[in-house]
Amino acid sequence: MKTIGFIGTGGMGSGMAANLIKAGYRLVVNDLRREQAKGLEGQGAAFKDTPKAVAESCEIVLSMLPNNDAVRAVGLGEGGLAEATTGTKAWIDFSSIDKATIVGVSDALKRKGWTVVDASAGGVEEVAAAGELALWLSGSKALFDEHQPIFKAMGKSILHVGELGNAKLVKNAMAMVAAVQHLSLVEICCWLRKGGLDEATFQTIIRNSQQDSVATRRIMEILVSRKFKPRKSWMPKDVGFGLDMARDMEVPMPFVGLAQQMFAIAQATGQDGYEATGIAANLYDVINGNKS
Repeated sequence: MKTIGFIGTGGMGSGMAANLIKAGYRLVVNDLRREQAKGLEGQGAAFKDTPKAVAESCEIVLSMLPNNDAVRAVGLGEGGLAEATTGTKAWIDFSSIDKATIVGVSDALKRKGWTVVDASAGGVEEVAAAGELALWLSGSKALFDEHQPIFKAMGKSILHVGELGNAKLVKNAMAMVAAVQHLSLVEICCWLRKGGLDEATFQTIIRNSQQDSVATRRIMEILVSRKFKPRKSWMPKDVGFGLDMARDMEVPMPFVGLAQQMFAIAQATGQDGYEATGIAANLYDVINGNKS
């Protein structure tokens, strides 16, 4: 069984990595905060101090990192993958970052003999832990085909989406769709409530309509229960990446732009410490004068 390197063992990464261990893979892990990897070490993973050491100890490297700078540091920084002299030369990065960063890092690593596959994961921490992520990968089709068992250990839907960088585009696209959907559903529920129709009734209506989906069901369940999970939402960041690229491409995106402004209002009013449904609901409470 392959030895896999996994760099970035936060909420998403730890769930993905744990499923690889369950599938029987040997795991070598790295994180700037070693305490985040303790749970995986307890399941048999070996910890290495640098990405370089990870690469030199395994047959393929996977990563789930928080931002562009972290991806550049893992790939090209001191003790990064570029410094590895033995071991693997294949890296699959699942981080939620922009296309330009992964393409730039790939170009630099290619000169060192590396092949980089760009990937993204659709789902939250609970979905990652359950091994039910939607995985989108782009770049080398050969690596995509070769490592299907690895992807199947982490996700239920696996799709190759073309040239390197496209997986980041897909992640940004899904975030933009979800942002508009969350805000529009909450806005309509506020309007209906003022008119005398509660969320539970509208939940039943949506469930029995052509607008029914896994996403609308989850949003409506949270709105009806008002149980908003405190956690940092990555959606505003991913939406921002999409809008940055839209400006570069001169593509107007007025609805997504408004959604990003709504997230900015949530941040300014202290309503952003939740998953996306909680952000939207708390924000509209502020707008409607229901929350100080």
